[in-house]
Amino acid sequence: MIDEYSFILKGRKALNINNHIHKIIIPTPFAVGDVNSYLLKGDALSLIDAGPKTPEAWEALKFGLNEAGVRPEDVEQVVLTHHHPDHAGWIDGFDNAKLFGHPYNDFWLRRDQAFFDFHDTFYLERLKEEGVPEDQLFWIKRMKRPLSLMGSRPLDMTINEGDVLPGHADWAVMETLGHAQSHLSFWNKETKEMIGGDHVIAKVSSNPLIEPPLDPSMGRPKSLLQYNASLSRLLKMPIDIIYSGHGEEVRNVHELITERLAKQHQRAMKVLAMIGNEEKTVYELTVQLFPHAYEKELGLTLSETIGQIDYLLEDGLITESMDSKGIFYYKEA
Repeated sequence: MIDEYSFILKGRKALNINNHIHKIIIPTPFAVGDVNSYLLKGDALSLIDAGPKTPEAWEALKFGLNEAGVRPEDVEQVVLTHHHPDHAGWIDGFDNAKLFGHPYNDFWLRRDQAFFDFHDTFYLERLKEEGVPEDQLFWIKRMKRPLSLMGSRPLDMTINEGDVLPGHADWAVMETLGHAQSHLSFWNKETKEMIGGDHVIAKVSSNPLIEPPLDPSMGRPKSLLQYNASLSRLLKMPIDIIYSGHGEEVRNVHELITERLAKQHQRAMKVLAMIGNEEKTVYELTVQLFPHAYEKELGLTLSETIGQIDYLLEDGLITESMDSKGIFYYKEA
């Protein structure tokens, strides 16, 4: 629980970015800390993201809306930047609002038995091919724990690249995959503003997470390569400010992205040096890269390692082989 005094301070600090965007800071139970929602005024009253489904988050949402002179029942649209629980929790709290987002959101929001079957099969195959020991396969169940903090209503309408945000003719929808397979950003060309979800965060680089593909017949999405491509796209755009899903606004957009891409290359070179001529699995590299974190955050650390492997394979710097058990091994090319 957050104490009442700090809660009120956050609510008051959050609002009145300008005359059309109001920021609401919402507490989460996750290590990332607070998450930001944005009330966007236009021809429709829209809430971009809705925090995790906790009582504390709902109180913060109501408080922030009230500071903007709005009640939950006044919100006409809830729009998701992506499906992760810290952004898609209280979609169930706005009965009068339509829900918009990337088509991939429904995969997680409906959560029917077909979803769980595909989810578990996908991750079991990934863990096995990465060389994860049998006694660590319980992580498949652990990966589903945050789903209890996610809303459960399906989308009313899908939006994607090339669309205009309904009710906000100046805001274009951009598909910015990488951190999530559902990730969208919203770009106002006239004001040079972007509502960017977790695509660009001021203090930390977003994790490109390994997630099942929207189409089960497709292979594993290469999240880090997607993320780098989405970041590089922003370098060609005249962005003055990004309103992020966590923390403060980003103003030095091009400088920060250039720095992040350079650091990504450095991390990949570190992994290349670890591989050398000795064949190694993703799990072995993960243990080496994250000796103090992999046991507590196996899913996140494996995603990071897989990203570096995809990067090195794409550049032809390593080779991949599979043994008789279906485990992949990597060595320097």
